[in-house]
Amino acid sequence: MAVNAVSAPQKRVVIAKITTVYGVKGWVKVHSFTEPMSNFLNYSGAEAALQFGKGNAWKPIVLDEVRLHGKGIVAHIAGVDDREIARTYCGLDLSIDQDELPALDGDEYYWHQLQGLEVYSVFGGAEQLLGKVDHLIETGANDVLVVKPSKGSIDQRERLLPYVPETFVLSIDEAAGRMEVDWDPEF
Repeated sequence: MAVNAVSAPQKRVVIAKITTVYGVKGWVKVHSFTEPMSNFLNYSGAEAALQFGKGNAWKPIVLDEVRLHGKGIVAHIAGVDDREIARTYCGLDLSIDQDELPALDGDEYYWHQLQGLEVYSVFGGAEQLLGKVDHLIETGANDVLVVKPSKGSIDQRERLLPYVPETFVLSIDEAAGRMEVDWDPEF
C-alpha cells in the first residue's frame, strides 16, 4: 500500500551573512556565525544544501569556492562573475536545514535552540518569569542572552543575561520551553 507523505517544512538555521563584495569577479565576504568560524567551509560546494535569503524566503545558492582570508572568509557565488551582481547578495543570510547541524553533547545548545525559551529567575528562592530569549549576542568573554518581556513576565524590561552555565544559567528544559537562571530580577 502506498502512502502519500508530505515532508515537513525545513527549519532553516542561519549560519552566516554575506557582508560585502570582494574584488571584481563575483566574490563576496562572508561573516560566519559558526564556532569556530572555519566550520562554515563545511557547508560550501554543490553538495551543500546552502540557501540565501531573509526570514522565510530562502533560495538555493552554491558557493563554488570558499576560503579563509585574513580574519574572515571570502566566497565565490557560482554563476556570478560580476561585482555589481555580487553586490545584490550583500546583507543576505546564508542558512542550512537544522538537521544538517552536527549533534552536540547533552549540555550544549545551538543559539536557535535557546531562542523563545521562557526565562525564570530563581534568585533568592522565588521563581519569577523574566521573559523570553529573543536572541543572543556574541561578546569576547561570553555569549549574552537578550531576554524580552512576555505575557506574564514580572515587568516590561529587556534584560541582558550572561550565558554562563552553572553560574547564571542553572537549567534548560528545551521540551518544556524553559530556562532557569540565578539572576536578580532587579538587574
